[in-house]
Amino acid sequence: MLEEIAISFKNQDYSTAAKLIKQLLKESPENLWGRFYLGKLYEVSSKQEKAEEVYRQLLRLTTNTKILNQARQGLKRLEEIKEAARKQAIIQAIAAPNDNELGILVLEPINNEIKTKLIPKFAQIMQLDPYSARLILPSRGWRVYRTGKIGELQFYGTQLQQAGIPCFWLKIAQVQQIKVFQVEYFIESQSKVTVFCRNELDQLGAFSFDLSEVTAKVMGMLPIFEQVVDVNHRRQIIRKTKTQDYAQFCDLLLPKIQTILRIYDHGYDFNQGLELFSQSTQNTMRINWNNLVKWLENELPQAKSWTGFTPFAETVLDQTEMLNQIPSHVNLFRREQTNWDAAFQLYSGIILNLELRGYTN
Repeated sequence: MLEEIAISFKNQDYSTAAKLIKQLLKESPENLWGRFYLGKLYEVSSKQEKAEEVYRQLLRLTTNTKILNQARQGLKRLEEIKEAARKQAIIQAIAAPNDNELGILVLEPINNEIKTKLIPKFAQIMQLDPYSARLILPSRGWRVYRTGKIGELQFYGTQLQQAGIPCFWLKIAQVQQIKVFQVEYFIESQSKVTVFCRNELDQLGAFSFDLSEVTAKVMGMLPIFEQVVDVNHRRQIIRKTKTQDYAQFCDLLLPKIQTILRIYDHGYDFNQGLELFSQSTQNTMRINWNNLVKWLENELPQAKSWTGFTPFAETVLDQTEMLNQIPSHVNLFRREQTNWDAAFQLYSGIILNLELRGYTN
């Protein structure tokens, strides 16, 4: 019967092959050649998952060299079919002009218990080995996993979401287009707050808004670097760049007008506006800043506070080419450019775009 089955496949008479295979496995369920031909029948019937399952079972069940070789060849063919389908899908995903725009794919944190189950799925979708997949899937915070054409990122992101792996994607242009105003001080009235701020041209202006429009606060610390003199192990004097301090930042997000109000400790004028701060010269910057943050917390109970900037930045700082395309809108004095500033703008800009989508996680 095996010879008749082989002839049926050679003649592409798959209906006859199916009847013969069914009869053979009914008479001899453990017949390994029968199982192999069953896998081959699945393969030619475009039932690739079932075919792969049969071929992999054979690799575990037999030491017969001929069957093993045939099963490996079958798996290779299936992999080639998958790869061809993947490439074609990506071509279609980036076919429209808008799909070629630069974007990012961001992985969301996963509980370690669930993570173990998702690693094989992530590895399969992104064509990685399990060890690399384990290292990439985040547990603490967002990870900017990939940059590229937004159509391709959407293709992968959709597969990941369908596999239960939380992620999202967006265009870099969506971050670039956000208006950012540098806050100098606030004046509070009965129903609204007026903010005095500077635009990207350093022009001072003011506008009033309702505090209910603020949907989120983004908190972050940006390192301040200085050149210091040090002595190495050979007692030679060397110059190093070290983190000497941190600047405190707080972004207020107003998705309705796609605007960020950016406040930072050394840029806010604590001597004007809100009467929350003593005029005493003994007040430190830290005390004034903490008082301002406390006022914001009291006045913005509806605004979610985002505090995961530092772990996020650590995953993206080496992506200089992408970060160079994001105006930082950070007005700290820098002797040298640093990716920390653009990373903060990216983090805050992502959150504003997610707020526009109604993101609730």
